[in-house]
Amino acid sequence: MKRLPDPPRLDAGQPGPGDGQADGQVLTRTERKVERPRRWQVLLHNDDYTTMEFVVEVLVRHFRKSPAEATQVMLQVHHKGVGVAGVYPRDEAETKVALVTAEARELGMPLVVSAEPEG
Repeated sequence: MKRLPDPPRLDAGQPGPGDGQADGQVLTRTERKVERPRRWQVLLHNDDYTTMEFVVEVLVRHFRKSPAEATQVMLQVHHKGVGVAGVYPRDEAETKVALVTAEARELGMPLVVSAEPEG
């Protein structure tokens, strides 16, 4: 088997072909800043008809809250008018809004669930 010759080596600090320095140009390195996707809060809104038990059940099943955490969020919704069920990437937040809203309507509950950018 025939061995191929090693490619020519450039000495460090020596301009080489295609590096932009041979013709007097200065190269600049541009760094790309990678931004994390924006996170979205799923909010539960208070109403006079949705039961507290249903809100706790939704928080446990759909948002993986412990019963104690779910009760705290439910009380926040009840007393302050709105509570954060969870924070997710946009597509996941929108899916949770749709699923919980559909389940609430199916059971005759007017629970309002929304998603908004975190911050």
